[in-house]
Amino acid sequence: MKQPTPFQKILIANRGEIALRVMRSATALGYRTVAVYSSADAGARHVEEAGQAVYIGQAQPAQSYLRIDAIIEAARRSGADAVHPGYGFLAENAAFARACREAGLVFIGPSAESIVAMGNKAGAKRLMMAADVPCIPGYQGEDQDEARLCAEAERIGFPVMIKATAGGGGRGMRLVPHARAFPELLRSARSEAQGAFGDPEVILERAVVEPRHIEIQILADRYGNAIHLGERDCSVQRRHQKLIEEAPSPAVSAELRARMGATAVAAVKAIGYEGAGTLEFLLDRDGNYYFMEMNTRLQVEHPVTEAITGLDLVALQLRIAAGEPLPLRQEDVRFSGHAIEVRLCAEDADQGFMPQSGEIALWQAPPALRVEHALGSGAAIPPYYDSMIAKLISYGGTRDEARRKLSQGLEDLVALGVTTNQVFLGRCLAHPAFAAGEATTAFIGQHQDALLQPDAALRQRAAALAALLLYETSPERQPGAPAASLAPTLPIGLRYRVNGAEHQASLAYGAGNRFAVAMGESRFAFETIALGAHSVRFSCDGLVESATFHRDASTLLLHYQGTPLRIEDHTRAAAARAGEAAGDGKLRASMNGRVVNVMVAAGDQVEAGQPMVTLEAMKMEHIHVAPAAGRVGAVHVQVGDQAAAMRVIAEIEFEAPPAEPVKAAA
Repeated sequence: MKQPTPFQKILIANRGEIALRVMRSATALGYRTVAVYSSADAGARHVEEAGQAVYIGQAQPAQSYLRIDAIIEAARRSGADAVHPGYGFLAENAAFARACREAGLVFIGPSAESIVAMGNKAGAKRLMMAADVPCIPGYQGEDQDEARLCAEAERIGFPVMIKATAGGGGRGMRLVPHARAFPELLRSARSEAQGAFGDPEVILERAVVEPRHIEIQILADRYGNAIHLGERDCSVQRRHQKLIEEAPSPAVSAELRARMGATAVAAVKAIGYEGAGTLEFLLDRDGNYYFMEMNTRLQVEHPVTEAITGLDLVALQLRIAAGEPLPLRQEDVRFSGHAIEVRLCAEDADQGFMPQSGEIALWQAPPALRVEHALGSGAAIPPYYDSMIAKLISYGGTRDEARRKLSQGLEDLVALGVTTNQVFLGRCLAHPAFAAGEATTAFIGQHQDALLQPDAALRQRAAALAALLLYETSPERQPGAPAASLAPTLPIGLRYRVNGAEHQASLAYGAGNRFAVAMGESRFAFETIALGAHSVRFSCDGLVESATFHRDASTLLLHYQGTPLRIEDHTRAAAARAGEAAGDGKLRASMNGRVVNVMVAAGDQVEAGQPMVTLEAMKMEHIHVAPAAGRVGAVHVQVGDQAAAMRVIAEIEFEAPPAEPVKAAA
């Protein structure tokens, strides 16, 4: 007979926003909480807000949260009798679940046996096929010889998907368009899978053209009860990683929801699953759905399900882990309204979604939205972890209401100091295809040019405002000092960069708080209405607006009309980007990252675009290629090195003057 497993204190084996999310529900239910942290997270919010915290760091902060022995010891030292793994890191690690059980700790998640059964894509697919769950045709055999995999890919037919059998998040996943590309993409997928999960094994699947990515949330207790909480549509993705999720899906009818939900419930009952989990499916244009994988943990996007059901999924996880039966039946589940979530990531969409790190100089979350984060002004964004730094969730009676609310809240969000995908997300929400509910997994690829197209008029207006603020917030100017000393006939000349683009402007004082800014043929008439430490209310050509900013010496960070901008004095401009600096023969690291592959040596001849060095940052690999043909003069890094952004990692002696530099590939 199944027995309850009560507990009193929960150690959260994770960091950032998910650690805080678990703490919130745990505290509401009367549980004490314990945080763990790496050297990079000593001052993090999840450490500050937990009842207790234990250091588990080591030389590589990225590995700290993977130290099973250190986490078990932290639970012993703190007196915790339960462990919540969050998501990522050890959340789907069977060895960790088993170690918790052997140490007498309640693991808030499924059993180690269930994790083994469903955590490996190949094994899970075989189980689901045996249970008559529809699956994508492919190869999930144990023979991982390259020749065998090539032959199986030919049998399946191109395009074909390569997928790492362990883990998720799009890592170790590659879409192969034709047979010629298969060997190199296989190597890349295996390398990334080995680095991310410690397992290079892959499966192959027929590529389903422009599907929807639909997942079903399930809950199951130890007494054989299981329910589903409807679907989430996670189709808007880049690099096979989700960016926007919503519930319900605009493509799923009530009848299809019932069928997919019944399939998911039958699947988890077949393996005796306990806890929260998600079955992920591809939905094709004809309404056919195919099992992809099961996530044996809480999902990043669980808030949208909470919004439309009114349920607290973390609280339900805790009740199930304590041995309580599910408190509701399938017929008790009610769906109401619509919810949409966007993932705010520290990445540069204009540079191939390159991961970013640094310090958040100014952070202001929009009060009208649910925002899950662990940030604040001055918070560090280290290069060791996933690029997602926050989630913004809206709820409305209809899908369009939820979309409008999220667009407005995203525009109001202030995140200055580190480049994020904020503007890109806003453009996705505003795009007609998304607004109409037509987005598939091909959405970003199909509309990328439009989604990345800069708003020239906004940039010009922002550049003019930057000229005003560079003067008004100048460190040399005394606070409150009048501008009356400026003679209208002697305008101030300004040279500065806005997001790397060079600008020249002249600023002339009129009367009161009025200024005229000239930029080439353009003229702008400003009046400063109110100027605070981080905000300005102003009139520009008769239109009254507001903006938020942060000034630090010669750098001005500006948030204007939902767009973050970095303004720098030209004489103190930051080093040119790696691709722009390649003309001197020096190959520079395009981000902070760890060297995982060096493919050339001094003296080698290279062709333009030939891969030279691969860096890993925020769990993604980035290949740095030769900008032009030449001979490798020197290689300054080796595998395992940590390379700072802009560090020279190799040098090339060109055979001829290089043409347009070849940029790094992701």
